[in-house]
This record gives sequence, structure tokens and C-alpha cells, in this order.
Amino acid sequence: MRSCILDKALLPDGWADNVRIDIAADGTIARVQPGAAPDGAERIKGVALPGLPNLHCHAFQKGMAGLAERRGPAHDSFWTWREVMYRFLGALTPDDVEAIAAYAYMDMLEAGFTSVGEFHYLHHDIGGQPYADLGEMAARIAAASSETGIGLTLLSSLYTYGGFGDAAPNPGQARFINPTDRFLKLLARSREIVAVVPHAAVGIAPHSLRAVSPQQLKDMMQAVTDGPIHIHAAEQTREVDDCVAALGARPVEWLLDNANVDQRWCLIHATHMTDDETRRLAHSGAVAGLCPLTEGSLGDGIFNGEMFLHAQGRFGVGTDSNIQIDAPAELRQLEYSQRLKHRGRNIMTQLEGQSTGRCLYTTALAGGAQALGRKIGALAPGRRADIVILNADHPDLAGARDDMVLDVYVFSAGRSLVNKVMAGGVDVVSDGRHRAREAIARRYRQVVSRLSNA
Repeated sequence: MRSCILDKALLPDGWADNVRIDIAADGTIARVQPGAAPDGAERIKGVALPGLPNLHCHAFQKGMAGLAERRGPAHDSFWTWREVMYRFLGALTPDDVEAIAAYAYMDMLEAGFTSVGEFHYLHHDIGGQPYADLGEMAARIAAASSETGIGLTLLSSLYTYGGFGDAAPNPGQARFINPTDRFLKLLARSREIVAVVPHAAVGIAPHSLRAVSPQQLKDMMQAVTDGPIHIHAAEQTREVDDCVAALGARPVEWLLDNANVDQRWCLIHATHMTDDETRRLAHSGAVAGLCPLTEGSLGDGIFNGEMFLHAQGRFGVGTDSNIQIDAPAELRQLEYSQRLKHRGRNIMTQLEGQSTGRCLYTTALAGGAQALGRKIGALAPGRRADIVILNADHPDLAGARDDMVLDVYVFSAGRSLVNKVMAGGVDVVSDGRHRAREAIARRYRQVVSRLSNA
């Protein structure tokens, strides 16, 4: 049992001082006692927050950050960015993927994320041939999680077609492709791999309505009756138009009408929704998985955030393409996009006088925990002891108390405030640096240097 006294902590019912946290040997919180006497417990200075879940990540894309920032001969868009991504992944080995994932996960921990939902679709060898171990790439993701200490929900992705109407995949998609029967074998193997990672979980991720057929989606729902379900939906206007042409309905509309969307589901992006879809998705109990920095990078559009929040919708945030890994920056970008859309301020709040930073953070905590299907997202008994400690002596926090700390964290100082991070009760970040930073960064540097010179 590890016992700590936190100077100040954000608990489910609000802020508290001198909070004693008893952490069991398995890394879960056994007891939380506000206003506790030290009694020889380890004192941890600073402001303690529950670690934010990162509900949507494609780890390998961290290695291509910066490669798609040159204007092409035609109008650049998500679809031209995707071609750059296909070329980049064409040379990745399992060792490369593990090195890149470890660097991304280390960066997440230093930036205030303590769990990740890995939307994993890079399954096969170069050219598309399955590895001898069908779960080779899944094992590399699990290894990166174990090395860094970040909590893991492995979302095995089913990707079969190149577009709506069961279109044949293009060569760049060859490493993603599985028919349904092979995917179920891959899912079973992924469960074996993740079983040895503490507190980890497995979910399914039908990639999108353009990459799986309606029958496949139905088959998946019948075959996998528990755990999270994630799907990309309505990220691009072209995707919406193609879905209407192929299925007679918009992506979110089709899912709500045909897929029994409920609390197990997380719809990634959901950028282009009608007002009716927005309200219906909120009322379904599903989570909207928002990736504001990536959505801005790709020019996707702006989520209907104000209406979704006021309809009691649940959301979390993710780093997606990992161009910038920064927990408070994702929340800030979400709010700023709404301010630009509505030409107002403090949009993602519901009550006069409410702290926008507090509302964004606590909503994303709950939504992220639900979407990842794990006991995380709160400093409470039974939850994994994922704790982010902000440096209370940072000049930007001078005079800040309680909710204002979150306003400064989200809208001003950002990840520079992160001083210490516990993941499963283990110190993985101290003085802002991950305990294995040098070794992980050295491997990452070697991989990215080789790939960029290939």
C-alpha cells in the first residue's frame, strides 16, 4: 500500500485540501480521505488532477508529423493528407511501430494524458501479408504501453473495403484489411496479448461506414456483446455525401437508426451533424470522440459543440494523428473553435459564472473513461491511480485557486504546468520528464531519421 498526502486535489465532489490517497498494490485507489493528518504518509506538493483519458489515437502517425505541411498541386484536404499517410506507413516495421508508439505514449504522459484508446488498424506486413503471429502489431502497442506506463484500451479495428458499396481497397490500405472471420481471430489474439497488461481493456473499432459493410457491422455486434465500440463518423463532407448516396442516410443518422447506438459507443469526430442528429446522439448516451487539434489540422470542420453540450451530450478528447500531444491544448482548441463559430466566449459551459476550464476538463474525464471502458477518470476508490500533479509554484498559477487553476491550465500555461504524473500509482513523470525519456527518444530519433531519408 502506498499512502500519499496531496496538498490539493480535484475530487468527484469538488476541491479538497490535504487529501490522503491510499493506493493498493495493484495500482487502484483503495481510500480517499480529505482533510487528513499526515501520519507519516508521503507528501506530494502541487495541485492534483485525475489524469485525462486520450480516447482516440493512431500512434504510428506521430512519426509523420510535419510531412504533410507542403501545399500540393490541387486543393489540399483530408483526402490528400491520407495519401501522405499511406506512403509513410508503407515502410514501417514492427520495431518502428513500437518505437514510435512508445515515444507518443511517453509524450502523452508528460502532457497530462494517463490512458490511451489506440484505434489500431495497422495490422499486417508491408504489402498486406499477415504476420505469422496475427497480433504482431497489437503486441507492439501493448509493449509500448507497458514500457511507458500509460493505461491502454486496445481498439482492434475492422477495415475491409476501400469505400462505400464494398469498393476494393487501394494499395495503400493493404496493411489494414481483414475479412470478418480473420478479424475475429485477430480480436481473440489481441485479448490474449492485452491480458498481461495491468488494467488494460480491448474494444472493437469498425473503422467507418465506408470501410465496413452494414452486414459486417451487424455481425460484429452479434459476435462482440461487451466492451467499447468506436467508429469514425461524419468527419468529412465528402464522406457524408457518399454515405447518403450509398446507404440513403447520413453517417450519424444511419448509425442511430440501424446500430443500436448506446453507452458502449464512441463516435469519433461526428463533425458534420444536423441539429436533429446532434440531439439524438446526445440522448443516445454515446460519447462523441473529439480530436480538435487534428480536426483543425485536416480542415475537417467544427463540431456542433454548444448544442451537443446543452442536450447533455457526453464527449471526450483524443490526439488522433498526434501532430501535437497536449491534453489542455485539445480542450482549448475545442472551446476556441466554438468561439470562432458562434463569435462569443465561454461557449462550452451551461451556467452563468461556471468555469470553462472546469467544465471542459470534468466532462472530458467522464466521457473519456466511459469511452475507454475502464475504471479511470476520477480520484475515487476502485479507480486506477492515474494522477497528474501541477506545479503550484509556477508563476502562471500565482493567486489561482480551485477552478481558476483549471482555467490557467487549459487556456494559458498548458502542459508546462505538469510536474509529476502517477500511472497506476507508479511515478512515471517527475519534474516534467518521463523516467525513460532518454532511451525512448533515442530509439524514436533513429527510426524517424531512417524513414525520412528512405
